[in-house]
This record gives sequence, structure tokens and C-alpha cells, in this order.
Amino acid sequence: MIDPHVHLRDWGQSGAETIVHALGVAVRCGFTHVFDMPNTAPCTVSDFQSLADRLETAEKSKVPGIEYHTYIGLTGKRGQALWASEAYDKFFPKAIGLKLFAGPSTGNLEVSDKASQAMVFRELAESGYKGVLAVHCEDKTLFRSELYDGFDFSTHSLARPPESEFKCVENVIGMAAAHGFGGILHIAHVSCAESVAIIKRKRLEHSRLRITFGVTPHHALLTCEDAKDHSRLLKVNPPLRSLQDRDAVFGSLLDGTADWIESDHAPHVLSDKVVKGASGLPGFAGYLLLVGALRRAGISENRLKGLICRNAAGAFGIPVSDDDCQIPEDLLGLCRTIQAEYGIPAYDL
Repeated sequence: MIDPHVHLRDWGQSGAETIVHALGVAVRCGFTHVFDMPNTAPCTVSDFQSLADRLETAEKSKVPGIEYHTYIGLTGKRGQALWASEAYDKFFPKAIGLKLFAGPSTGNLEVSDKASQAMVFRELAESGYKGVLAVHCEDKTLFRSELYDGFDFSTHSLARPPESEFKCVENVIGMAAAHGFGGILHIAHVSCAESVAIIKRKRLEHSRLRITFGVTPHHALLTCEDAKDHSRLLKVNPPLRSLQDRDAVFGSLLDGTADWIESDHAPHVLSDKVVKGASGLPGFAGYLLLVGALRRAGISENRLKGLICRNAAGAFGIPVSDDDCQIPEDLLGLCRTIQAEYGIPAYDL
């Protein structure tokens, strides 16, 4: 299986997770490739040295049976997207794609003003970039931080409401089309029904622009009501949503609208979750649970193999075999083991 969205923490945050530990867990879960996000400390951006350092760290942490890849982070500074495109060409497939944080999340790679976002798309079009650009879509001008209660993580969805996501999704797609972006625009961790509807509509409106989107286990299986149980520490970006949103997101996997499952594996030190309310969950156990839930919902094995491997492999341009599409047999037992290893009971088993 391929997990196209993980957050490994080597360097400044290695107390939360390391490449070697995560790869060891992932390979036990049946993953053969993981794609690491660039909001590390320090960030993995497009100067060749920082990227080479990250890949060297990964090579020293190599685990048999699984391949490590990383995204290059975009900063919104003039000329940086041009350099990122060049770095991608130089390091692919170890450098698997580019990542734009159009809203705030862990780390300091936020590019939230629309002028800087537009510049990124212009520069990527100018560079002729044809790879995947993954975007975290949230518009912070629509946040209502006064509604957040740190003792009730369900209020995170009020503070960062669905419209902050789906309006950003619509805006990012519009900018990509307007500036002639020639790569694959990937909307990461879609959380709400309106985002799904917008992407379906925009695919028809902009037939020359390839748009993909990913679904996380927590957005497909959990709701903001689950986040009321503080002991489960269910705070993520974007937040868990309503039952109706969850059902729409889960349905997008069944009907072929969504392109792949992505765990958004993002462990934190427990004190950061409890005291600081850090956003992110260990994701490998949830991925296994979601595979099982899709099977119980009647998904075909062919479509399921697309979601766990083939669709991402095709979009990112890496070769895979039938071995990469294998699913572990005892999903629930393995899920229990993995969830216990990370110590957070996010999913009620």
C-alpha cells in the first residue's frame, strides 16, 4: 500500500516520531511507500542542501520493504517555486512532489495570502512543472477563533468552519486554472461535503486541469461529536466535521470520486496534545480500519486497490506491482496493536 501523506518528525521534533520508527510501523501495516510532508523543524524546502539532508537522514533510517519519499515545501517567496520545481526534477522520485500550505498548520510553511498563492501558480506554470502539487486548503480569514474551547475539541470545527475549507478549495482551483498550472493539483485531506461537490463540479469546468483529492481515515470514520470525548484527543487540521460531512467523504471513496486514502499520520508528544492542543493524530491504525470499513460497505477489490495504491502511483509516476497492493489479513488485530503502540485511543475498537 502507499500512504501519500505522513508527517515524520526527525530533527527538531523527533520526540514525537522518527522516520525509522514510522517506517517500521508502516511496513508491519503493509505499506511499501510513504510520502513525508515538509513541515519539519527545520522545514524541507527547495534549497538543495536541506532536501539532501532530509534524504540522507531517511537513507540512514532505511527499513527493508518500504520506500521513503518527501515533498518539497513551498514558501511563497518570489522565485522559490521555480527553485522547488528544479529540485523536484533533480531528486525525483525521492522528492515526490510539492506541498503548499494555503492555511495554517503545524510548522511555519503557511502561504495564506492570495497574492503569494497566485505567484506560486504562475511560477510553477512558468517552470513547466508537471508533478503533483498537494495543497492544504483552509482560509484563515474565515476562522472564528473565539468559538474554540480547549476543553472541548469538537469546537475546533466551529473555529475553523467548513466554509474555510471549501472556499479555499474553490479559490485554489480557480488560481491553478487561471495561471495555466500544468501539473496535478491535489487537494489534501478533504473534510466536508461541499468540498467534494466543488471538486466534482470544477473537474467538469476545467477539463484541462487534473484535480485529485485524498481522504483521511479520521474524516471518513469520525465526526466532531466524537471529539467531545477529550480523552481521545481528536483535534486535527482541518477539523472533524458533522455526520453529514463524514458520510459524504466516506461516500466519495465508494463511488470513485476520491482518488486515494491518505493517513495524515501526525503524532505529537502527549503533553503537546493535552496541554497545548496540538493538531494531528497517529494515522496508520485508522488507515487499516478504513480499509475494513470500505470492504464492509461493499467496495470492489479493484476499486479498493486503486485507493490504497494504484491511483497514487499513477499520479505521482512511480512504478508498482501487485505486491504493493497487498492488504494485511487481520486488519482489526493489527489496528489494535498499532493504536496501543501510539497510546492514543482515537478509534473505538
